[in-house]
Amino acid sequence: MTHLEGHFKAIYKENHPKVYRMCLGYASGDQMLAGDFCQEVFIKVWEHLPSFRNDASISTWIYRITVNTCLVSLRQKRSIPVSKVMGTLEIQNPEHEFQEKEKKFQTLYQCIDQLSKDNKSIILLELEGIPQKEIASIMGISHEATRIRIHRIKNELTKCVQNDNI
Repeated sequence: MTHLEGHFKAIYKENHPKVYRMCLGYASGDQMLAGDFCQEVFIKVWEHLPSFRNDASISTWIYRITVNTCLVSLRQKRSIPVSKVMGTLEIQNPEHEFQEKEKKFQTLYQCIDQLSKDNKSIILLELEGIPQKEIASIMGISHEATRIRIHRIKNELTKCVQNDNI
């Protein structure tokens, strides 16, 4: 194993869970689509790792790649109707409790889908527990603006989920 391969494996192991969850948010809960997005992200990370300049932390760089990859992929791919995804979940998950939890996640993803692309990126990064200063760096806005936008987005999502305003 070369030094680059070992470095990539460490990066993959540390960042894959967060990248996958962010991709899941962009894919509106579709696990197959999220897996495709995640794979695309790590292919880009592998391809560009030798040219990474350490201008930002490696995780910031990877999250930026994730946001861009998901947004570009969504523009290129046809969206899957929610009813199709919901029907699949009902067949695959017979336990009522699990279905209710999945339904709540689906509702949240649908509400997130209604956000602007920038707000969607910000809230998905926030949901991953990325520090707000890092989110500001990834999005290219000030920390104060990020903090205010996150507060407003959370209020908007709360109203959407509570009112089933999808």
